[in-house]
Amino acid sequence: MSLPKFAHRYHMASISLHWLMLALFIAVYASIELRVLFEKGTELRETMKSLHFMFGLLMFFLVWLRIAMRFKYPAPRIEPAPPQWQVLAARLAHLMLYALMIGMPLAGWLLLSASGKPIPFFGLELPALIGKNKELAGQIKEVHELVGTIGYFLIGAHAAAALFHHYIKRDSTLLSMLPKTAA
Repeated sequence: MSLPKFAHRYHMASISLHWLMLALFIAVYASIELRVLFEKGTELRETMKSLHFMFGLLMFFLVWLRIAMRFKYPAPRIEPAPPQWQVLAARLAHLMLYALMIGMPLAGWLLLSASGKPIPFFGLELPALIGKNKELAGQIKEVHELVGTIGYFLIGAHAAAALFHHYIKRDSTLLSMLPKTAA
């Protein structure tokens, strides 16, 4: 099956950051979900939690670059153009994804800070954002876990929408975000 060629694509920097962020989402979620395979207090479990923190913070720092790329290289036109309600829904979904990529790592950083725990970042220890406060740490943890669960659905809806546009609508949405392939 030959795919149609579309002239309007995202800039390669935007495409690269998009797929890097997906890899970070996978790493963040996998590391926290897989930690339960190891007993509490074991080095492997603590490593998985540290990886979760570090990948989340890496996402936090990289999302700002992604936002800058979004301003420098606007999204390409979709061909054929979708209805206005889909454009608005896509904008809202993207805003929610950006909020997730900013808010969740920040909440994790605040959680570690309020818990009085170190904030690891690939060999560095980042400063605490707030002082130790056990009650606040518990509240932040609840919100962080709830929003993390919502994140599964948001990411899944984003992927489902891309597949819907590709296979049902047969427009350029997904193709514009794929790296160029050899013709």
